Amino acid sequence: MLTTPRQITRALDRVLHKVEMPARYTGGELNSVVKDWDDPAITARVALAFPDIYELGGSNLGLMVLYDLINRRADMLAERIYCPWPDFEHFMRRDGIPLYGLETRHPMRAFDIVGFSLPYEQLYTNVLTMLDLSGIPLRAADRTAGDPLIIAGGSGCYNPEPMSAFFDAMIIGEGEEVIFDVIAAYEKWRLGDWRLEIEDQAQRSQSPISNLQSPISQS
Repeated sequence: MLTTPRQITRALDRVLHKVEMPARYTGGELNSVVKDWDDPAITARVALAFPDIYELGGSNLGLMVLYDLINRRADMLAERIYCPWPDFEHFMRRDGIPLYGLETRHPMRAFDIVGFSLPYEQLYTNVLTMLDLSGIPLRAADRTAGDPLIIAGGSGCYNPEPMSAFFDAMIIGEGEEVIFDVIAAYEKWRLGDWRLEIEDQAQRSQSPISNLQSPISQS
């Protein structure tokens, strides 16, 4: 699987003309925010993932609110990731192209935190597709501290049990109210250099945050 933005860009140059609506996968829209990935001031890199195609996810107000809030911070960056249409998914699997952030084309697996927006239950299976395309273990129990923290929010999380095996934590309520608390808890864990598996990370991260549930820790 490709691992760098340059490799991904070269692969896109070879295949995007073969898929429908290739602009879904290029980024560069007006008012998109592109930050320097290697800026030493940035301590948290967040992928905001919507488990449906660009046309539907791009109009999701909750995701765009989080995108704006995080990118206003000089010490954080947020990028957008959407689920590909099957024609592009075919080329991704064939050529080892991972899901990537539209802004800098870093692989989803390279982010510190991946936050899924789940507005309704019909998108659950797309979450698994996106994790699989990223090379991230589907089940939270199979991840290690080298994988991103996988969280979710939105009305599709009010009953967290159907997806409890796949998320490290789920926000019950509005994500913008607690997103910075979640990021701060993650940074505290990382700076502490605790040698914990990812489920312990989620359990520690959720404890001081009232509406963040760690399904693994309760299983």
